Amino acid sequence: MFGTYESTFATGSLYKNMQVSHSKEIANFHIVGINYKKTDAAIRGLYAISPAQYQQLLERARTVQLDDLFVLSTCNRTEVYGFAANPGQLMDLLCKESNGDRSQLEELAYVKSGEEAIKHLYQVGTGLDSQILGDYEIIGQIRNATKFAKAQQCLGSFLERLVNSVLQVSKLIKTETGLSKGTVSVAFATVRMLERICPDVKNKKIVLLGVGKIGRNTCKNMIEYLGVKEVTLINRTMQVAADFADQHGLRFAPIENMVSEMQQADVILVASNAPHPTVLASHLANSSPKLIIDLSIPFNVEAAVGDLAHITLVNVDELSKVQDETLQNRLGEVPKAIAIIEEHMDEFLYWYKMRKHAVVLKAVKDKLHEIHMREIQQQKNGGNYKMEDIELVSSRIIQKMINLMAGKVRKETDKSDQYIAMINDIFETGVNQE
Repeated sequence: MFGTYESTFATGSLYKNMQVSHSKEIANFHIVGINYKKTDAAIRGLYAISPAQYQQLLERARTVQLDDLFVLSTCNRTEVYGFAANPGQLMDLLCKESNGDRSQLEELAYVKSGEEAIKHLYQVGTGLDSQILGDYEIIGQIRNATKFAKAQQCLGSFLERLVNSVLQVSKLIKTETGLSKGTVSVAFATVRMLERICPDVKNKKIVLLGVGKIGRNTCKNMIEYLGVKEVTLINRTMQVAADFADQHGLRFAPIENMVSEMQQADVILVASNAPHPTVLASHLANSSPKLIIDLSIPFNVEAAVGDLAHITLVNVDELSKVQDETLQNRLGEVPKAIAIIEEHMDEFLYWYKMRKHAVVLKAVKDKLHEIHMREIQQQKNGGNYKMEDIELVSSRIIQKMINLMAGKVRKETDKSDQYIAMINDIFETGVNQE
C-alpha cells in the first residue's frame, strides 16, 4: 500500500529532531488516518488522541516546522490533516503521541494527498464517510479540532478556508437534503440493541458509567423510547451525575461504589472516557447475568469480561451494525450531497488557484508602478512639462512593458509559443497565430 514511501518509512525515526521544509503547494497537503472500515474499535483505541496528547502533538509538530495541521480523533477514526514534505512525517507525529505502532499504522492506514485529501475532508465532514451514514455529530468534532489547532497557532489560511467551506457544505446538505434526517446515532443504536436483546429493559436495573455527551444522549433515548426509569448514574465528577440525575428524576452514586452498583445491575452502559479499562472481569466474576454495552473508545471494558459465561458484552462496532429504515432513506440522498460537495470543492480550488495568481499579479502591478514612477520622475527632472511630454512618458512605459515581455520570450525560446499565446489571450488582440 505504501510502496512509494517504503524507503522513507523503513527507518521509522528518519524525521526525528530533523528540521524539514516544504512548500504549501496543494500536492503537499496530506491526510493520514485509520477508521472503522479496516480496523476494529480495539485497534482504533490505540491511535486515539486525548486533548493532552493533541497539545503535545502540535507542540512536537512545530519543532519540525509542521505548523499547518489538525487531528480529528473520534470513536470511528483518527486522522491527521496537514502540509508536510511527506505523509510519513504525519505518521511519525501520530505514533509518537498515541499508543499506536508505526509498522502497524503503515499496514492499516490510508494516505491521501492533494485534491484527493481535500475531497476526503468534505466527505468526512458531511457524514458520507461515517460509519452511520449522515452522522451529523462529526462536523462539531471537526470544528472543535480545528479551533484547538488554531489556538495553538497550527492552522494556516489554506486549512482554515477549507474547513470553513466544509462547515458551510455540511450545513447546506443538512438543510437541502435528507442525508441527516431521521434518528440514527450510536446512542439510538443502543436503544435498538436493547429493544432486541432485552425487551423488558424498562423493568431492569441499569447503571450508566460516564455522564458525558454520549452517556447523556443514550440515557435520554432510553427514557424517551424505552420508558426506563431505574437508572443509576456514576461519574468521576459526582456533581455532573447529580445534576443530570436531578433533571431527569434518576439516581446517582459515587465512583467509589461503582463495583457494588454494577454487581446489582442487570444492564451496564459504559460511556466513560478513561484511557484504560475501568470495568474489569474481576469486578463481575461472581455476579448475576448481565448485559454490558461499551460505548467508549478506547474500550473501557476489559476484553476478558466478554469471556465470562454469564456476561453478554457489546461494543460500538456491533452497535453500528444495527440498521434502520432511516439509513435506506439516507442512501437515496447521497447523489444530492455529492453534487453539493463537488460544486463547493470547485469553488475552493478556484480560490486556491486565484490566490497563487494574485501574488504574481501584485508583483506585476508593483513592477509597472515602479516603471511609471521612474518615467514620471525623469520627466519632472526636466523642468516644465507639457501634455506631449506626458504622452511621451506613457509611450515609454508601454514600450518598456513590451521590452520586458519580448526579452522573456527571446530568453525562454522553448516556452516562447506559450508566452505569446498567453499574452494574446490576456489582451484579446484577436491575432490568429496559425
